[in-house]
Amino acid sequence: MALTTVPGTRRKPGRPPSPYPAGPPRTGLGRKVRDNLTGHAFLIGAVICFAFFSWYPMIRGIVMSFQRTRRGVTTWVGWDNYHRIIADPSFWTAWKNTFSFTLLALVLGYAVPFFVAIVLNEFRHAKGYLRILVYLPVMLPPASALFLFKFYAYDPGDAGLFNSILKGLHLPTSQWMQTPGMTMPAMVIASTWMNMGGAVLIYLAALQNVPGELYEAAELDGAGIWRRIRHVTIPQTRLILALLAMLQIVATMQFFIEPLILANGTGAEDSATSVAYLIYQHGFFQNDLNGAAALGVIMLVVLAGFSAAYVRLSAKQD
Repeated sequence: MALTTVPGTRRKPGRPPSPYPAGPPRTGLGRKVRDNLTGHAFLIGAVICFAFFSWYPMIRGIVMSFQRTRRGVTTWVGWDNYHRIIADPSFWTAWKNTFSFTLLALVLGYAVPFFVAIVLNEFRHAKGYLRILVYLPVMLPPASALFLFKFYAYDPGDAGLFNSILKGLHLPTSQWMQTPGMTMPAMVIASTWMNMGGAVLIYLAALQNVPGELYEAAELDGAGIWRRIRHVTIPQTRLILALLAMLQIVATMQFFIEPLILANGTGAEDSATSVAYLIYQHGFFQNDLNGAAALGVIMLVVLAGFSAAYVRLSAKQD
């Protein structure tokens, strides 16, 4: 049977009409949401995790610092917990030890990984093996590494590793953790050894991005190794150096496991008591959760001040 067409009309080629009714037109916002549904799902999961495990405990700690709980009854006491914590003599001792540890860690624990990375960057062979060797202490559980130092390296007798080295060099031995003046340096040495692997790898990645032409130009100008480090390496890696310095300050001011394991908490004559350990002591030994929360808020304010200063200085340099 032949197909007939109405005179004056032309049949347009294309798809046959759909037997289903057309849906509502897509809006721009709806299309974006549907296109990025997977990304939004991952983002919502991260926000929920932060809300439950970071933001809520922080807000709850701030609220608890203004309360007092006795026999299940909670009352608002205002700034009483802060006044009581600040009036405690151990509060100032803990802050003094915390700042001492942070300064020593900046001198030793911040400089050593940078120079180790510079040395490793000069090697042409066995780079992978050396990086694994440097990073190996980071893979050890912190408690295991500190117990290794406590019972093997810092043994006060002649069997201790460090005392054996001092004795071999005909130098006087030390009691290490039993001597108040040596407690803080000993903890910094142990902390540097077990944590510097990550910083070394970050520095190595930054050093490999430094153009080799700068070193060649410095050598042609007669610059030695120290001048090359000062005028080429440090300026080219200053952003990484500044960032890791800030992270170093934030991490070392929260040191806790070092005095807990190496110095049994407080050390000789309270020479190892840190703010983080004092929070632990108030919360779990004295059952003073409100005082521990107040001390935690004080530490939060101090660390936030350091972070704000870093952001401000970074913005000025940029």
